[in-house]
Amino acid sequence: MFPTDRPRRLRATPGMRRLVAETDVRPRHLVLPVFVAEGLDAPRPITSMPGVVQHTRDSLRKAAAEAAAAGLGGIMLFGVPARRDAVGSGGTDPEGILNVALRDVRAEVGDAMPVMADTCLDEFTDHGHCGVLDDEGRVDNDATLPIYGQMAVAQADAGAHVVAPSGMMDGQVGVIRSALDEAGHRDTAILAYSAKYASAFYGPFREAVDSQLQGDRRTYQQDPANAREAAREAALDLDEGADMVMVKPAMAYLDVLRRVADSSDVPVAAYQVSGEYAMISAAVERGWLDRERTIVETVTGIRRAGADIVLTYWATEATAWLDG
Repeated sequence: MFPTDRPRRLRATPGMRRLVAETDVRPRHLVLPVFVAEGLDAPRPITSMPGVVQHTRDSLRKAAAEAAAAGLGGIMLFGVPARRDAVGSGGTDPEGILNVALRDVRAEVGDAMPVMADTCLDEFTDHGHCGVLDDEGRVDNDATLPIYGQMAVAQADAGAHVVAPSGMMDGQVGVIRSALDEAGHRDTAILAYSAKYASAFYGPFREAVDSQLQGDRRTYQQDPANAREAAREAALDLDEGADMVMVKPAMAYLDVLRRVADSSDVPVAAYQVSGEYAMISAAVERGWLDRERTIVETVTGIRRAGADIVLTYWATEATAWLDG
């Protein structure tokens, strides 16, 4: 009349649950995305992402030092320039905000924590697209590629350990790998945004980078309906020399993350994006969710689905809640 198999035995105490846990989240698994804006004299709050700011160069150095002290796996920098143009020249300018901030952060943390750079033109173009436009206003894939190569070299020159092409241009990883190698940056790694979807969850990010986007990015970012395509994109990036691959967003694409993780022989990252952050923050503010438990549970779910690396705006804070 009574069961002999009792799985609850392995849930009886905190120690027992810790002993048999199949998935863990440690600080080394987490990467902190940060924004640094040109011309600020104090950090500027991002209203749609409570607790996240556009940093000054000084406040970014402090945030980087805190992230390194917390043992994070890395920090990912996004630049917000004061001026933009049609070809995103601020992204390749050694004195552009992203590149000077990379030098600042590398000087602060050295090799203690990987310094990563978003390698995309969208923050730097006056039309907000990830590439240059042709005469008909369409994103020109092949004209964009050499600019990505120049941008990656500038970022590596500035001290980035990792460049992260996020524009979803066909062939971007191969061009960047060649450019880095020719410039002597053979040890600079590439984290490819291999499966980046045209997602509604990027909304708050638009405020964070003061996006100038006109139209949408559906002609180059992936269709949310497609999963097999993600595996194909990751395979192409690996063939071109990607050292790591990424799925973005994370929570609505856990099936895609699992598929990519199962087929990849390099580390796989997933990005808990701005809309996911804002959604949880809003529910917490209304008392509908427990903040700490929800954050840890969602990050654990992303790890469980196959992510070796999780980019999350809670990265530094979350280290205090992880079970030692």
